[in-house]
Amino acid sequence: MVSAVFHSPLDTASDEKAVAVSKPVRGPASPVAATPATKPVAASRQAIDWGAWALKIFAPIAGVGLLVGLWALLTIKGSSFPTPAATFQEALKVFSDPFYIKGPNDQGIGWNILFSLKRVAIGFGMAAAVGIPLGFMIGRFAVLNSMVSPLISLLRPVSPLAWLPIGLLVFKAANPAAIWTIFICSIWPMIINTAVGVQRVPDDYMNVAKVLNLSEWKIMTRILLPAVLPYMLTGVRLSVGTAWLVIVAAEMLTGGVGIGFWVWDEWNNLNVTHILIAIFVIGTVGLLLEWMLIGIARRFTYDND
Repeated sequence: MVSAVFHSPLDTASDEKAVAVSKPVRGPASPVAATPATKPVAASRQAIDWGAWALKIFAPIAGVGLLVGLWALLTIKGSSFPTPAATFQEALKVFSDPFYIKGPNDQGIGWNILFSLKRVAIGFGMAAAVGIPLGFMIGRFAVLNSMVSPLISLLRPVSPLAWLPIGLLVFKAANPAAIWTIFICSIWPMIINTAVGVQRVPDDYMNVAKVLNLSEWKIMTRILLPAVLPYMLTGVRLSVGTAWLVIVAAEMLTGGVGIGFWVWDEWNNLNVTHILIAIFVIGTVGLLLEWMLIGIARRFTYDND
């Protein structure tokens, strides 16, 4: 659409030159005079920036290759630390049957990942159900903001694992305690980002709501929610990253089935190769969650351009 209305100085000069030439002619324009108009259309097509594509694709590959190269160089003389080739061969064996079950605490890495994701989903879902509405109310009402802000500032810096013994004391079981830990560490980013988003809503929006005499529910759903959605999704993305970070450490302490327990169990067996595989899996799952939430956030982010 831009090429239809924008003309460069070269196009203008060529058009003026064509008009000057066509003035003395008393009759229909010749077909030759129309041919220069097709040249700017071809010139206006943007060429593909192959350098940017190469930088975007091959630079990360080069970074991973550099890491693997340093790893191989440091383990080339032989040590207790496994080489990249040995780790890759063992990974093929692990992922050849990721969903085996040989006992309550001896299951494949696929089941351990699914159990960890289930705990993260439950704890994160509870945090979103509580944190997002609370963030709306804190940002909307100044009195509530003054009451709750000191408590948030006091409790937010506490390490998530410090809440794990409280969960074990209250729930008397490892699985609810792990979910409680995810809940308490995931709720703060959603509360803070949602409240900040509500406070940054332009005053013109609220003035229009007053003129239209909208109810508080309509203000929340029709005005605040669309304006606060990008802030809210940022808090959700931070909360999911924190939850996935915490569940590994929580499962190491609580035991059971999960990727954190799988890492700790392999350490007890002195199987460093499996620990490296688990580190790669944890990072890959976290990266996929990050990409998924970034994609969702872009769908609801409205730019001026």
